[in-house]
Amino acid sequence: MSHVPGLIQSIERSSAVLRLLAAGEDRLRVKEIADALGWPKSTAHGILRTLEHVGFVEQDPRTARYRLGRGLLDLASSGIDDNELRGRALNWADALAARSGEEARLGVLRDGQVLVVHHVFRPDDSLQNLGIGVRLPAHATALGKVLLAYHATAAAAVTAAGLDAYTRRTVTSRDVLRDDLAVTRARGWGLSVEEWRPGLAAVAAPVRTSGGLVVGAIGIAGPVERVTDTRRHPRPQLVDQVVAAARSISREVQS
Repeated sequence: MSHVPGLIQSIERSSAVLRLLAAGEDRLRVKEIADALGWPKSTAHGILRTLEHVGFVEQDPRTARYRLGRGLLDLASSGIDDNELRGRALNWADALAARSGEEARLGVLRDGQVLVVHHVFRPDDSLQNLGIGVRLPAHATALGKVLLAYHATAAAAVTAAGLDAYTRRTVTSRDVLRDDLAVTRARGWGLSVEEWRPGLAAVAAPVRTSGGLVVGAIGIAGPVERVTDTRRHPRPQLVDQVVAAARSISREVQS
């Protein structure tokens, strides 16, 4: 006989608070919420603090009363806009480029493509073009594979639209891409080797907001011989640097 998990009380309670605040026009104090729901004040306070942290309720600093938060309006989106994400990532992206010696990009998923919202040049004197605002194919880039790996609906839409070939190594099979995205999720980072441009390899990792939601990806790109070894596997130190940068940006986003 299969075991059916029980209901999660904290979610039920959070829902009750939101419904209570939505039912009236007046803002409520912690004690008023606790009394209305028959909870200890400490329980209500803990639920409210969590809801405030994710933006679902807001507290007036002058009156200490609570109301519904603007975060509820963002439920159809990631809850963080591109400019804010870029601002939180600036220092870490700069450091990633400096440590890896390669260009660093921060990307988000837009209409089945990767929109580059921040780009740091590799630290040398070579001629480079700024890539902010550029759109990249999601199925052929490390940034895109990371974003698709954690967004099943977008991945299905991309595969349904057809997987264009950019090089002879581009993944154009739905089954192969599905397996590639599963591997990306399992190891926590994505890889692209000459799938978008010949001679170019890239590594990327997810940027997460509260609760683990992936809102972007940070990665590096460079010549195959520098980013990978002779077996076309990414160099471990570069993977570690990318993953560390992604985790640091995630902490910034969640703070």
